[in-house]
Amino acid sequence: MKDTTRHQGKRRQLVEIVKKKGITDTAVLAAIGKIPRHFFMDSGFVDHAYQDKAFPIAADQTISQPYTVAFQSELLQIKRGDQVLEIGTGSGYQTAVLCELGAKVYSIERQQELYKKTKLFLSKLGYRPKFLSFGDGYKGLPEYAPFDSIIVTAGAPYVPKPLLSQLKIGGRLVIPVGDDSQVMTLYVRVEATKFEKKEFGEFRFVPLLEDKN
Repeated sequence: MKDTTRHQGKRRQLVEIVKKKGITDTAVLAAIGKIPRHFFMDSGFVDHAYQDKAFPIAADQTISQPYTVAFQSELLQIKRGDQVLEIGTGSGYQTAVLCELGAKVYSIERQQELYKKTKLFLSKLGYRPKFLSFGDGYKGLPEYAPFDSIIVTAGAPYVPKPLLSQLKIGGRLVIPVGDDSQVMTLYVRVEATKFEKKEFGEFRFVPLLEDKN
C-alpha cells in the first residue's frame, strides 16, 4: 500500500478534527498526523480511514475512532522511554501511536488471528514494541511490571486488580469501564494501596474478553 499526498492531506484534516474536539497534546497530534491509518484497514475501506470513526477489522474487533485513540493517549501523559502496557493490541494502530510517543510498549492480544497478523504487520511498518503477547489481558504482564502507564482498549465490566497492582507509584491506568457503553476512567497510583480515580464521560468499545479456560 502507498501513502500518497492525498492520504497525507486527509490526515492533516483528521488532526484538525481531533484538535477541535479538544485534544491539545502536540506529540499525540503529531502521531495521528504521521501514522498511515489506512494501512491498518482492509484495502476496500481505505476511504473510511481518515473519518473520525471506529471501523470493523478482523475477529469481530474494531480499529478505534481516532479521537478515542488520541483521548486515551493524552490521558496517559507519556514521556519518552516510559514502560507502557497495552491491553488489546487489535489492529496495532494504538500500538503505533504509543511507539511514536516514545514509549516502550508491551501489548497483549487474546485473539490469536489478530495477534499473528498485527505482530508481522507492525514490524513491516518499522514499529518495534518491546513485547507482543498472545494471552489474557485481565492478568497483565507481571513479569515486566511495574509500568509507567497501562491502557485498556476494550470495554471492561470491572477494573482488573492485577492491572492496578502492576502500576508504578505515580503510574496511570486508562480504562473504559462498563457493560453496554463505558465510562473512560483514569486511575493514578498515589501510594502502594491508594489510587485516585477520575471519570471522563461515555465511550463505546468492544468488550474486553476474559480468558475463561
